Amino acid sequence: MTDTSSYPLSQEAQFSQTMQGPVAELWQHRQEGIFHGVDGLRIGWMAMTHTKNDKVIVVVNGRIESYWKYQETIYDLFQQGYDVFSLDHRGQGVSDRLTTIHDLGHIAEFDDYVTDLKTLFDQIITPRGYQQHFMLGHSMGGTISSLFLSRFPNIIDRAAMTAPMHGIYLDNPVMKKISYPLLRLIDSLQTQPQYTFTQKGYVAKPFIDNPYTHSEVRYQWFRDLYQHKPELQIGGPSSRWVWQGMRASQHCIEQATNIQAPLLIIQAGNDRIVDNDKQQQFLAAMQSGKGQLITIDGANHELLFESDIYRNQSLNAILSHFANQSTVSQ
Repeated sequence: MTDTSSYPLSQEAQFSQTMQGPVAELWQHRQEGIFHGVDGLRIGWMAMTHTKNDKVIVVVNGRIESYWKYQETIYDLFQQGYDVFSLDHRGQGVSDRLTTIHDLGHIAEFDDYVTDLKTLFDQIITPRGYQQHFMLGHSMGGTISSLFLSRFPNIIDRAAMTAPMHGIYLDNPVMKKISYPLLRLIDSLQTQPQYTFTQKGYVAKPFIDNPYTHSEVRYQWFRDLYQHKPELQIGGPSSRWVWQGMRASQHCIEQATNIQAPLLIIQAGNDRIVDNDKQQQFLAAMQSGKGQLITIDGANHELLFESDIYRNQSLNAILSHFANQSTVSQ
């Protein structure tokens, strides 16, 4: 992809001033609401809108995340003339939990995430009559977005994904082979959802130990947010969440040929959360000319919360793609 665009984006050198000033001011103007998703669970959503905007970006966040975490990115996208919508997935953020263990990341059926996202469109977004619809999915949100794009191919005009979970990173070849059937077995034997293997409740890991970002100021802001809003905290996943996620990731690859929207995948070169090889398989399964993958060398998993050297590349590529300034080819 040839990208000569440089969009004015929030930068680390002025991070505190930006977050406490224009980002915080804009955040006060957000709209928030609740809709009822699968099985009647209350799903929280937000929107940043302006009457002059006729195009919308739907941000589909990842596991343990909340739209509250995306304030800087929402600000950057809104500054480019887009309305921005996002939701908190069932079982996390401001949405209803699925178990009595508040911090447990759990799901009954992965497809419920996709159905909830479709409900957000049907009830909230589509009635507003936007001229263009874009989707930006991260990690687990990339899995959800991939399934959404393949099942509802005529809704989204262009889509982008950062570090999509088309497979979970496992560096142990034995675990790659046995983890899926083993986790299904463990799940079937449990009477109540529990943390898988060595996982536990929410822990604010020190910056030096984190595999997500090189940006200390962005990482610390996220941890401070979750400390001040403990209702957002989510810890490790259940055995069911993991095997459901693994199966959904495979479904993404199997259904990729159905995707019609031009899609940009941004891969983190130093990712240790998702399997980058599976992203290549997903791209190969798409129709020729529909998808493109670029790699941000050296970047960790959370590209939208990374150091400027990585985040700027990612957001410039995304915005150029949405503005149709890039040639998408496989």
